[in-house]
Amino acid sequence: MRTTLTKLYTEFTDSEQSSGIALIIATVVSLVIANSVWGSAYTHFWHSYVGFDFAGLHLKHSVSHWVNDGLMAVFFLLIGLEIEREIYKGELSDLKNATLPIFAAIGGMLVPALIHFYFNRGTTTQDGFGIPMATDIAFALGVLALLGDRVPVTLKIFLTALAIIDDLGAILVIALFYVSDFSIVYFSGAMAIFALLLVLNRMGVKRIWIYLLLGVVMWYCMLESGVHATLAGVLLAFAIPFGNGDVHSPSYHLQHVLHKPVAFIIMPIFALANTGIMLSGDWVSGLTSANSMGISAGLLIGKPVGILLMCWLAIKFGISQLPEEVNWQHLIGASFLGGIGFTMSIFITLLAFNDAGVVQISKISVLFTSLIAGVIGYSVLRMVCKSNS
Repeated sequence: MRTTLTKLYTEFTDSEQSSGIALIIATVVSLVIANSVWGSAYTHFWHSYVGFDFAGLHLKHSVSHWVNDGLMAVFFLLIGLEIEREIYKGELSDLKNATLPIFAAIGGMLVPALIHFYFNRGTTTQDGFGIPMATDIAFALGVLALLGDRVPVTLKIFLTALAIIDDLGAILVIALFYVSDFSIVYFSGAMAIFALLLVLNRMGVKRIWIYLLLGVVMWYCMLESGVHATLAGVLLAFAIPFGNGDVHSPSYHLQHVLHKPVAFIIMPIFALANTGIMLSGDWVSGLTSANSMGISAGLLIGKPVGILLMCWLAIKFGISQLPEEVNWQHLIGASFLGGIGFTMSIFITLLAFNDAGVVQISKISVLFTSLIAGVIGYSVLRMVCKSNS
């Protein structure tokens, strides 16, 4: 019996579907508690301060701040390691295979951003243009996993590559547009440490603990610089030796170690900390605001339109071709799954706005629209799989 349970647990945790389920459970739990008699205490917990200030070090922040700037740096470290592997050995290592998801990701970022900007240009919420640009990898692949083997493997590879490139684009947007109280001194310190890490890489140093220790210092410098601290995770990922990418590679080993803690601890904690939305009596009317309309239209319309348009142009001009066993109906379904924003969309929301009311309604818009996009994407792909079977 013990062996059976262990096997079932391994199969559950190894599936992309289970990661999405963990996020859904955490989100539902957070929403229920926030709107119960314990709502105020729950909100107070995430806003309570922990840590210390000592000898010039500012390490006293709210619990939610530690989650969003600290734990999420580990999430970005894993994302960076995955991007690196895709570039060196994965789908993005072959330019011919990479062009279609690259074009799809570009369209899936630009069109939603333009739609949000169209609704909000010249207003206090125009900085939210980055919110509908992102795709949540865990949820998107989790929906595909629900369809099992009926979905072509090449479609899963396409969506994975698209989501990874999408994340890279979101990282660049954060670095370029969501900087506050910039400090050239601390930023220079972070870059100096990054340069040192690259030198250690070139010298053949493979002890992961050295990179992680210096990575923590780089994270602190980035935190104090005004550039979002989580970007230190991405820089650290590209500094850690990749080698030939086999099981002996420090990059491979760290990615393997981080995968489950990030998927089943860090991401659910992020959801608990950021989806505890107390629904007021007029929250529905908030969904008709320019900001909410921009988010919803960007994710639900901009994402599929941008992805499909750029795919069509890339194929029409002979730059790319459809993956084997994948047709346009498959791409339509996958393009709607690209509209599942969730993690990265909520993360950018926290960077874009300071007004608590705007943040709350933005989160509701992201959750509501991501749910609709996921249902549409799943329904389309289910019908396509049935007709092809």
